Amino acid sequence: MLDWMAWTTATAAFFVCIACLLVIFTTLAIKYPETPRIGVLRIETTRGDRLFITLLGSAFINLAWLGLEIAPQPYAMLACLIYAAAVFRWV
Repeated sequence: MLDWMAWTTATAAFFVCIACLLVIFTTLAIKYPETPRIGVLRIETTRGDRLFITLLGSAFINLAWLGLEIAPQPYAMLACLIYAAAVFRWV
């Protein structure tokens, strides 16, 4: 089923999760509009901005994890979740 682009099930699940996050955040933005806030970066951010920062940072965490061979790759997800919690709390 996923042979047309040589996707693995894990890759497909990743993009499905990203799509679900975008739908959830769009729904939240419509139902509960948010005023931007200023965090430790000293820039105004909304939920969507923080999601983007989290996704971008998580990509770099995973690339560094692969490059430095720190531990098995699934442990990088734990690091990404901690990073995401920090971004949504303080950025």
